[in-house]
Parts: sequence; C-alpha cells; structure tokens
Amino acid sequence: MTTAATPSPATGPRRRLRRPRGLTAHILLVLAVLISVFPFLWTIVMATNTTKEIYQSPPKLTFGSHLLENIRHVLNTIDFFGSMLNTVVVACVTTVLVLFVDSLAAFTFAKFDFPGRKVLFGTLLVFMMLPLQLAVLPQFILMSEIGWVGMLKALALPALANAFGIFWLHQYIQNGVPDELLDAARIDGAGFFRQYWNIALPMIRPALSFLAIYAFVNAWNDYVWPLIVLTNPDHVTLQVELAQLNVGHNTDYSMVMAGVLMAALPLVVVFSIFARGFIAGATEGAVQGS
Repeated sequence: MTTAATPSPATGPRRRLRRPRGLTAHILLVLAVLISVFPFLWTIVMATNTTKEIYQSPPKLTFGSHLLENIRHVLNTIDFFGSMLNTVVVACVTTVLVLFVDSLAAFTFAKFDFPGRKVLFGTLLVFMMLPLQLAVLPQFILMSEIGWVGMLKALALPALANAFGIFWLHQYIQNGVPDELLDAARIDGAGFFRQYWNIALPMIRPALSFLAIYAFVNAWNDYVWPLIVLTNPDHVTLQVELAQLNVGHNTDYSMVMAGVLMAALPLVVVFSIFARGFIAGATEGAVQGS
C-alpha cells in the first residue's frame, strides 16, 4: 500500500515565502498601472467638464457631459482635421523611411566588416548622446539651401538616420541573425540586398515593430522642429495647431484638453495594432540575456 507523498520541509517554507512575494509584485504592478493611466484619465475628465469645474476646489474627479461641446469649440477654433492629415502623412512617411534606412545601416554595421566601421559606429553613439536641439540650426540652414522651408518633406529628411534606431537594430541583428545563415545564403549566390531583404528583415520583425512605434510617436508629437521650419500656414502639423488653443490669460482648458484627447486617440489606435510586436521587441533583450 502506497502512502501519499508529504512535502519535504525544504519545499513547504519556500511555497509559503513565494506567495507574499508574488502578492507584493502584483500590488506594485497595479500601482504602476494606475500611476501610468491616471494622466490619461485626468485628461478625459478635464475634456468632459468645463473650465470652471476644473478650477473648483476640491477638483472634480468624475466625467462630465461637455465633451461634444468642447470638441465643437476645438473644431471651430483651429483647422484640426487639416493639420491632422498633415501629421498623418509626415508620421507615416517618416516611419517607413526610418525603418528602411535604419535597418539597412544596422545590418551593414552588424554583419559586414569594412574600413572605418568601428569609428563610424562610435561616432554614431556620440551623436545619439547629443541633445536634438543642437541640430535645429544646421537643419534649418540645410532646408533653406535646398528650398524646403515651409514644406512637409522638411520634417521627414532629418529623421531618416535615427541614431537610436540604428543602435537598437544593430544590437538586435548582431544577436538575432546567425552568421551561418548569411554564409549559406552567400554560397547560394545571394547578394547584399537579398540577404538583407529575404533573411534579415523577417528575423527582426519584433525589433522593427518597436522602432515603428518609436518613430511614429516621435514624428506625431514633434513640436519644436515643425514650429520652426513650417512657415506655410497650410502645412502646419497637429501639435503646432493645438498650441494655438493655449494663448492668452483666459485659456479654455477644457477645450485644450479635448483637443489633446482627440490628438492622442490615433496614437492609441496605432499602439493597439502593433502592441504584440512592440512588447516582443521591448523584452527581446531580456529574454536573450536570461
């Protein structure tokens, strides 16, 4: 007759200790989620109330019924949809070009040896540490020389060679694309571009998804460079157009928050579409390092 196995003294306490640790981790995660979501919820609260209700003490923390009215004020005050169309075009074109140029450069740095590779890559890392504001004046002079000031294409060109994107994809390709696979492709007669297009790109889709979200959000939220280079009122982007709502001493903050909420919704949609690839790309380094 067999007897039921009793848990050893070593395993019993371990199980009792793991449960409080797991509970603490879940509590911390819930708190982190609440802190992260609160600004977005507060934006919705302000967008659905009036400015008078926003200023009352204690502040109103419940949703109001003035959202449609605030949205109507936004549409009557600025050219919201026209500026949004400009921003969509700039963000999509910039994202596609960043993915192509950065992945091509990263693949070259990671898998091919050529004179000056280390020096060029080190220079790239140095530029990644410099503030973006330092490049505003040289970029404006360049756009002025080629006659692009006031045009939407002046927003896409400076963003092509993204230092962070090249570094991120370089690290991913270096560990995620086997050299043996590329050697086999060379033996079969595959050239550089075929190795890049048919072998490297399919293997780095999570990293590309992460970079796509990163590039799209940066292009969508960019304010300083479009404010400087877009001198044509018909080619203003959404962030510059929204800034016109926050002028004077009697700013209608409920209208401003309604505009901010409307501008943030496309980002939520884009992130929802690429969420799986975004999370996979963000955690890939931790998985490989474990």
